[in-house]
Amino acid sequence: MLPTVTIDIGTTSVKLCLFDAEGRSVASARHSTPTTGDRWGEIYDVEALHAMVLGFVRGVPTSVRESVRRVSIAGVGESGGLVRPDATLASPMILWHDHRGADLLAVLTDDQRATISAITGLPVNANYGLSKAAWALAHAGDAGRDARWLNIAEYLAARMTGRRWSERSLASRTMALDVSTGTWSAEVCALLGVDVGLFPEVRSAAEGTVVTAAWAGEAALGPDVVVHVAGHDHMVGAIGADLRRGELLNSTGTTEGLLFLRDHPDLSAAARRSKLANGLACRGSDFTLFASIPTGGSAFATVGSMLGMDTGSLLGCLQELHTRWLADDVDLAAVPLVLPQFRGSPPPDKSAVARGVMAGIGSDTAVEDVVLGCFLGLVRQFQDVLTLFRVPVERVKVIGPAARNDLWLQLKADLLGIPLSVAAVPEVVSRGAQALASGTVLDWAGCSPREIAPDGGRTDRLREWSATSSARWEHMKAMPA
Repeated sequence: MLPTVTIDIGTTSVKLCLFDAEGRSVASARHSTPTTGDRWGEIYDVEALHAMVLGFVRGVPTSVRESVRRVSIAGVGESGGLVRPDATLASPMILWHDHRGADLLAVLTDDQRATISAITGLPVNANYGLSKAAWALAHAGDAGRDARWLNIAEYLAARMTGRRWSERSLASRTMALDVSTGTWSAEVCALLGVDVGLFPEVRSAAEGTVVTAAWAGEAALGPDVVVHVAGHDHMVGAIGADLRRGELLNSTGTTEGLLFLRDHPDLSAAARRSKLANGLACRGSDFTLFASIPTGGSAFATVGSMLGMDTGSLLGCLQELHTRWLADDVDLAAVPLVLPQFRGSPPPDKSAVARGVMAGIGSDTAVEDVVLGCFLGLVRQFQDVLTLFRVPVERVKVIGPAARNDLWLQLKADLLGIPLSVAAVPEVVSRGAQALASGTVLDWAGCSPREIAPDGGRTDRLREWSATSSARWEHMKAMPA
C-alpha cells in the first residue's frame, strides 16, 4: 500500500493515523471533535479541526513524513456546509445530528415524501444534508451564490486541494442523490427549492486530487501528495473489514451501525416503512443498506454518569458482570428492563426526541443490575433493528470500541444465537481509508479477529426472558417522549 495519513472525523472524536507501506500504524492521535456554537446550536470548529490535522502531520518525524504519498479522509455521513470556490465557508459547518432544517421538511406532503424515498432510497429525515443545505442557502444570501454543499470530510479535502467534489457514499447520505443512477436529483432538490447545481461532481473514493503547493508547505508534505475522500465512516469500515455480501458489519462508536452490501437498492414499501437507508458503497458497484442506532458506545459514558461511577469502577463492574454471565450466575428476573434511547430512537421510529425508559426497579435493585439492564437493552434494541432488514445473517463482523467490551459482545452473541467475529485492530475505518487511497483490497484476517460464540443454554434463557418481557418492552417503546 501507499504510506498514508488517515483522518477519521467521528461524532465525538477525530482519529489521526499514519500508516506505512505495509499497513502498519507508525503514528496516531485521538482528539475530541472540535465544535463551537452559533445562534442555532453546535457546529464544527473548522479552524481547530484544520489546525489539529496540521499539528499531527507536522509532528511526525521528518523521515516518516517525507514518505507520505496519500491523505485519506473519512467522516460522519450527514454533516455539511456551503463552501466557496476558495474553500472558505458561506455557512456554518453543520453537525450530522443537527435538525435546523426540519421545518422545511414538515410541510412536505405524503406524496412528496414518497417521491423522495423512491428516488434517494432514504427516509425523509432532517439528519440528511438536503434540508440543511436549503436552510444554509436561505441564511447565506449572496454569500452562497458560488458555493457548493460539502460534507466535513469533503471540506477538508477542498481546503487541501482547492477542488470541491463529493464522494459516492457521502453523496448518498445527502437525500439529494438518485441512488439508482448515482447522480444528483433535480426533482428531489426542487421539492426544497434547491438548485441541483449546489451539489458538486460525484467521485469514487479512488479518485484523488494533488494538494496545492500552499497546503503542502503548511503541512510540510511533498508537492505530489494526493488527497482522497474515503467516504462515510461506517462504509469505509466495511472496506477495512473486507465485508462481503451476506455478512453484517456491526460498526460501533458513539452510535451503532448495521450495514449490509447489496447488488441493488431496496426501494420496497417494507424498507420505507422500516426507515432503512440505502446508499452507495465506497468501492465497486455495490449498494449499501444501513441502519443507525443513536445510542451505541456512548451508553458507557451515560451509564457511568447516571450511576456516579468513574471509568475504572464501571470497567470493573462490566468485568465482574461478564464473569458472572459466563458462570450463569445472573437472575434475569431481577434485572431492570432498560430501553436505552439515551440519544433518540433507531428505525423504524427515528425520533430525535425519544428518551430512555427503565422499568422493574425494586428496593433490592443493585447498581450492577442497572448496568446489566442497560447492556441487555442495547443488544435487544440491536436485535429489533436487525429484524427490519429481513435477511439471513451468515456472519457478523464487529469493529470499533465494542470490541473491548466483553460483556456487550457476549450478550449480543447469546441473544442473537450467532457467533461474532470481532476485530482486535482498533482503527478499522482508518485501515479502510488507506486501502481506498492505495487501490488495495484488505483481508479480514488482517484485523486479527477473535470469535465470540453463543451458548445454547444462555440463548434459550434470553429468548425466554425476551418473550416474558415482550409486552412491557413494546409498551416502553411506544411511550411518548
